[in-house]
Amino acid sequence: MTERLSNREARRLFLNLHGLSESVHRKISAKELEARIEQIGFVQVDSINTVARAHHMILHARNRTYRPKQMAQLLEQDRSMFENWTHDASIIPSRYFSYWQPRFRKTAEKLRNRWRKYRRPGFEGEVESILERITVSGPVMARELGGDQPKQATGWWNWHPSKTALEYLWRTGVLAVARREGFQKVYDLTERVIPDEHRAHEPDEATAVEWACRSAFDRLGFASPGEIAGFWESISAAEAADWCRENLGKGLRRIEVESGDGTKPREVYAVEDIFDRTADAPDPIPALRVLSPFDPMIRDRTRAKRLFGFDYRIEVFVPAPKRRYGYYVFPLLEGNRFIGRIDMKHQRQEGNVLHVTGLWLEDGVRFGKARETALEAALDRTRRFCGADSVTFANGYLRTETGVAQVSVA
Repeated sequence: MTERLSNREARRLFLNLHGLSESVHRKISAKELEARIEQIGFVQVDSINTVARAHHMILHARNRTYRPKQMAQLLEQDRSMFENWTHDASIIPSRYFSYWQPRFRKTAEKLRNRWRKYRRPGFEGEVESILERITVSGPVMARELGGDQPKQATGWWNWHPSKTALEYLWRTGVLAVARREGFQKVYDLTERVIPDEHRAHEPDEATAVEWACRSAFDRLGFASPGEIAGFWESISAAEAADWCRENLGKGLRRIEVESGDGTKPREVYAVEDIFDRTADAPDPIPALRVLSPFDPMIRDRTRAKRLFGFDYRIEVFVPAPKRRYGYYVFPLLEGNRFIGRIDMKHQRQEGNVLHVTGLWLEDGVRFGKARETALEAALDRTRRFCGADSVTFANGYLRTETGVAQVSVA
């Protein structure tokens, strides 16, 4: 008979693996921050700055003493982190860099073919001249290149050829991000950025697959082959499935996991000592956390819905009239469950306020005095973190006595 992990146990383990069970108050050092990112695996970087950058919000949700200058130290001074691609642009521990080298080769061919077709022509002709300039003159930003080429601000599809060449060289490992100025990437030769010990060895394909699967299991605990492949997005689901079958009984087992969304239990692969790890995992503290829409624990929206019963999508690319909630809505995690979502923005040029335009509670969640106080405290922490002077609401003071599932303040 297949052993079963209850939904409560599954949530407890998953939250612990994602660094959401530990104290949020104890001051975190740069070295401890490095360990926290390694525990999670990576933190996503995104250009949208509605309240604060995604990677900063991800880390602040786990420790309230985190400050962006600590990340700058890891990236730009210690070089213990590097920026490249997982499922998207991310900050990754530098000691994993060697496992990105096989990926760089695959990416080079894929992007050459794709970008020739979908981007403006000419980027390949820029590659050698850009490399020569960086080799001789040092790091560059995209805005320093391009000459008389027209600059477009509408999106990646209108990058000028020099910008496309820079991104191509970065995505394929020839260049690395040395630092950022504002949010603009400063590119340099990889050998000047990534420490020698992390570039010295390139694993073969089998070793890369082994690492991708085992390291994903370390951060998921239990998963399907598709979820394992999707964690780093460096291997295929077929490769993950083959690896799981080969390791069944040799570190892996099959278990059932109860869902939190009303669907039937699902049979998945798990590490051999899954029940011991679950028993050792502490219950998450009952803190109310504002999560980034790009938090790694909800990146897999299907998994989040199945485990937590939380159906979340980001509506940035949904036309405004068709949005159910808002442009950039933040999930609210309380202890081991999601209690709702909130739409807010740091209005830097309009009074320097954190402005809330909507709050929606999940079914069955009441907005009593204790939860109201917790939300006010969470918003004030977010205000201080992003540098706003105060919190304001679109409809005055945020309060409801009815306990209905949706509370609108628009």
